[in-house]
Amino acid sequence: MSTPRPTLTDPLALGHHRHRAQDEALFFHRTVREDVEDRLADVSRAFSDVTVISPFPQVWAGFGAALVPDGDILEFEPNSQDLIVHALCLHWADDPVGQLVQCRRALRPDGLFIGALFGGQTLHELRAALAEAEVATTGGLSPRILPMGEIRDLGALLARAGFALPVADSATSTVSYADATALMYDLRAMGEANALAERNRKTPPRNLFSRLNSVYSGAQGGKNGRIPATFEVITLTGWAPSADQPKPLRPGSAQTRLADALGAKEFFAKD
Repeated sequence: MSTPRPTLTDPLALGHHRHRAQDEALFFHRTVREDVEDRLADVSRAFSDVTVISPFPQVWAGFGAALVPDGDILEFEPNSQDLIVHALCLHWADDPVGQLVQCRRALRPDGLFIGALFGGQTLHELRAALAEAEVATTGGLSPRILPMGEIRDLGALLARAGFALPVADSATSTVSYADATALMYDLRAMGEANALAERNRKTPPRNLFSRLNSVYSGAQGGKNGRIPATFEVITLTGWAPSADQPKPLRPGSAQTRLADALGAKEFFAKD
């Protein structure tokens, strides 16, 4: 008997948070769209059947793509797409590999996948301050911030899902806030509030967030009294396998020495 896959996300809570999101707070989603447009401008081919997976279709208006919500089962036919963009929602997936596999199967040979998601450096300041404040006020910890993957691990998922020529890169932004309360207000406005399935459903102690503000400001506050919050967006790109794609050389098959290519001298260690 197979072990049931653990549930990370409460879909009802996540849907509720996204329904209450405010358009003006979706700046990271708009940044992802701009980045995707820049990347596509460097690709010397046209894409006819394009789909964007996003909880916020208004961000992608005029992009020229079909819009699909990020449910567990994606609404795709096999070999039906030339380009799929998974737009800043993969970090909430219970089964990210399953999402990638569905995308790869939906792509025609040599079709392109671009996926953006928040990475492991996101909100590391808030994570540390909140843990310290909660231990001090309650004597324990509860799941309050979504665990997010590191770039090396996320890049490996592309290969596991069967993509060719996989690449992962990241961009980090630091946003300043008056205090932790203002930061958490912004996270709610983004639709990124706590939707973990195992979150504590009880009302938090009244002094938890005042303690959080104190800890955060004490550890991270700048000269102007504001606090920093880091957001890391990791972008994954991969291609559906095709016979026309370049193949890596077999180890030992190179015809030119690296030293010659670099114009450098070789030094050999003496016994």
